[in-house]
Amino acid sequence: MNMKDFSLEGKVAWITGASYGIGMAIAKALAGAGAKIAFNDIKQEFVDKGLEGYKEAGIDAKGYVCDVTNEEQVTELVGKIKADFGGLDILVNNAGIIKRIPMHEMTAEEFRQVIDVDLNAPFICAKAVLPTMMEQGHGKIINICSMMSELGRETVSAYAAAKGGLKMLTRNIASEYGMYNIQCKGIGPGYIETPQTAPLRTPGHPFNEFILAKTPANRWGKPEDLQGPAVFLASDASNFVNGHVLYVDGGILAYIGKQPK
Repeated sequence: MNMKDFSLEGKVAWITGASYGIGMAIAKALAGAGAKIAFNDIKQEFVDKGLEGYKEAGIDAKGYVCDVTNEEQVTELVGKIKADFGGLDILVNNAGIIKRIPMHEMTAEEFRQVIDVDLNAPFICAKAVLPTMMEQGHGKIINICSMMSELGRETVSAYAAAKGGLKMLTRNIASEYGMYNIQCKGIGPGYIETPQTAPLRTPGHPFNEFILAKTPANRWGKPEDLQGPAVFLASDASNFVNGHVLYVDGGILAYIGKQPK
């Protein structure tokens, strides 16, 4: 095995919604492996915050304002990235939202909004980069899936539907474009320490105890736990990995849970 296969030197990576959190952690890992980083967010204030974070990390990233559910904006952004960087080799579909609402109380409009951001947007972004990847004869598309690609849970009907669909979109892109040396894979994070989950992670909180009991690793994941898998899936080391979702969940999906005392 040649360790150079893990290098992303000279590659251009676009990570959606990577102003903070999981997206930024993945972008930092790709940059550390040699990739040039482009990212977007829906508002300028988020992009500016992201640029500050990358600058502090010593990464010369370029940020753009773009609504990934808007096909015209996405097509325009892909053109800008290619003009600014000279190409586009890696797409990470990271942008996403969740609405925790019981299904019988959720409106159809709320359901559609989650589907639009979590499923339609990855389709739009992948569609926009595929012609470039086909022309150059290589490309990596990484979709940020979820354990909800496999499991259901209370109050997340729209999110689970979107992430289940994203798993199948991942497999279909792999099936349709593998002949062009384009690989589409997914990462399925477990429960990760982010600002959004901070209130749930306090000792004694019922949800915190629930997650620790369901996770063989007996801890929440950290954004850094996703970095190695992301570099692997973005690199030539994974050229024969296609249509696969790599779950980085501390073993939750393999575990039935602790026996009640």
